[in-house]
Amino acid sequence: MAARLIAVVGPSGVGKDTVMHALAASDPSMSLVRRVITRPSDAGGEDFDGVTRDEFDLRVARGDFCLWWDAHGLSYGIPKSQIEHRPEGTVALVNLSRSILDEARASFDGFRVISLTANPETLARRLGGRGRETQDEILRRLARAGHARPQGEDVIEICNDGALDDTIRAITVALYPERAVR
Repeated sequence: MAARLIAVVGPSGVGKDTVMHALAASDPSMSLVRRVITRPSDAGGEDFDGVTRDEFDLRVARGDFCLWWDAHGLSYGIPKSQIEHRPEGTVALVNLSRSILDEARASFDGFRVISLTANPETLARRLGGRGRETQDEILRRLARAGHARPQGEDVIEICNDGALDDTIRAITVALYPERAVR
């Protein structure tokens, strides 16, 4: 069986990267997938490989990505090399667009989705705090926040308004009910 892939999705500012890092730190079988993005490497935020549009298109043409998509004026790719050669029993955590979930479901056995939510006030505070978007961009992201929430038996919806430890505990219990303290 191939490595299990867990997508972490949700609106901008919901804390996807923070939650993914905490999950990987809490469970040695989990590790993060490093995305390729058409933005400068020094743009801040998540740990990613920044490439030009031409380099990205070349990588698509070579078949380097198992998944790729466009969002917010950028292109994102998941390198096959980040997924294919993982040891048995490991879990790859990846920040995916909600728009690519059906393709991921069709491509990966054992695929799961962690759908993070947060109230609008929390999202606005987090988006403003990261300093990457203008006020107009923040307002557009907030307007889209509640749209297209993923559905399906493979979706675990978790509210990430509170303490990070509470979010990690809720995800762990949902993924591994046998670990829950009774």
